[in-house]
Amino acid sequence: MKKNIIAIVQARMGSTRLPGKVMLDIAGKPMLVRDIERIQRAKKIDDIVVATTTKSEDDIIELMCHENEWNFYRGSETDLLDRYYQTAITFEADPVVRITSDCPLIEPAIIDQLIEKFLSLQPEIDYVSNIFPIRTYPIGLDAEVMSFSALKRCWKEDLNPLFREHVTEYILHNPNLFKFKEITNNNDLSLMRWTVDTKEDLEFVRRIYSHFKTDCFSWYDILALLREYPELQDINRNIKQKTV
Repeated sequence: MKKNIIAIVQARMGSTRLPGKVMLDIAGKPMLVRDIERIQRAKKIDDIVVATTTKSEDDIIELMCHENEWNFYRGSETDLLDRYYQTAITFEADPVVRITSDCPLIEPAIIDQLIEKFLSLQPEIDYVSNIFPIRTYPIGLDAEVMSFSALKRCWKEDLNPLFREHVTEYILHNPNLFKFKEITNNNDLSLMRWTVDTKEDLEFVRRIYSHFKTDCFSWYDILALLREYPELQDINRNIKQKTV
């Protein structure tokens, strides 16, 4: 049966550290638009769906989806696992590609690489990512690919509300139940921070876009820029990544 490879992008206005960040401007476009336009360049994805919440403050995200002709689903704010599961059912996704909306430097080639590895290892593998069990890529290039059956099993069996806020924690904490693989980079770049969760992160990303004057740059281009101007990394170097 043909796979229906759907990237589900979680997005909401209620970020605790930087409220409304998905709508903040990056070189003339909201961050959510920047994120999705880069994901759209991935060649292995069949469709993209924005998974937002039913809260009224997220009506603006639904409006943006209509304006850009993006598919979307609205579900639970706190039970993100249920939101992903219901989105996957609605759009018949299998496998599911999980990407967050605060990664406006997301790399389409890495997304394709993850999908290719996942498909090449079927039916033995449930989950492939570039973040677990080893992270070697900058924070902000994160992507996960999982089978619908693995997502469904998480949805049925995961009774931890904290885990359910983060979708795949049940997989990561149960290596005896799920089979997973990862892709790694030759050099460990895991200390680099390219996601947006604070004002400092936003300034860093804005400086990247300001330099290139377009979003048609790769993560290799960013690395080259940082080698030339290493001081850019000082902008958000001291920001600590939130953990579960």
